[in-house]
Amino acid sequence: MPVDAAGALAAAPRVREIAWDHKDVQLYHLGIGAGRPATDPRELRYTLESRLHVLPSFATVAGGGAPGVIGTLSAPGVDVDLARVLHGGQRLRLHRPVPVRGRASAASRVVAVYDKGTAAVLVLRTEVTDADGPLWTDEAEVFVRGEGGWGGERGPSGRPSPPPADPPDQIVDRAVREDQALLYRLSGDWNPLHADPEFAARAGFERPVLHGLCTYGATLKAVVDTLLDGDVTRVRDYRTRFAGVVYPGETLRVRMWRTAGTGGAGAGGARTGEARVAVNAVERDDAPVLADTVVRYG
Repeated sequence: MPVDAAGALAAAPRVREIAWDHKDVQLYHLGIGAGRPATDPRELRYTLESRLHVLPSFATVAGGGAPGVIGTLSAPGVDVDLARVLHGGQRLRLHRPVPVRGRASAASRVVAVYDKGTAAVLVLRTEVTDADGPLWTDEAEVFVRGEGGWGGERGPSGRPSPPPADPPDQIVDRAVREDQALLYRLSGDWNPLHADPEFAARAGFERPVLHGLCTYGATLKAVVDTLLDGDVTRVRDYRTRFAGVVYPGETLRVRMWRTAGTGGAGAGGARTGEARVAVNAVERDDAPVLADTVVRYG
């Protein structure tokens, strides 16, 4: 069996050294759609080195790209065809704000393997630490079609929960450029699914699709800019499930609900809380793109 659950879970963490600076941060921000309008002071926080703020989701590409899907497929006990792989979900926990430049150690290992019958789901956790201690913890959930059926643990339900029934507190539309995937992949995710039409067709798509983590980053930016007044340091935890694809050139509709905890106060008196988020593709009858999306902030 190409997925050896016991072997993957027993393997020691793989450790690599990563480094980044302001150019990597700026490229990432441009790759998720920042800089429009180019002279807007709120956008210059993401694009101008003299006033740069780091969107926390940059952690998913810091050092040339977190292991994510590609890293999971090179883990011990895993040998599968990339064309049968989908990014199922992502979670990021921030221990401290991500600095504009840094050098750190990233330790990655498979922490769960689930048998869904017709597919396998692997969870790859990456712990990133610098000289001052833990920086962030990143988890990628990878769905491998055709690799289930060995009688293993099924794991959590893969069925997305519906968004809140109440009207959203905020709705933001974000246009995705035709070349967005080509720009985003320069931050380190070279999966040909996002650039090569022939590979995309082999994977079952009509054309190359946008990286799920690009949508992930663009969504967090919308939440930070809309609900957190642009303060990237307030994000504590951000998770999502990838419910559908985005094609470059489409429009993302980001719906946000403020939920539990918004009345409390964190360090410095800042309100603490949680936002539920749903993201849909406008041009395809509001097809779901991100589900079970939660941003916790301090």
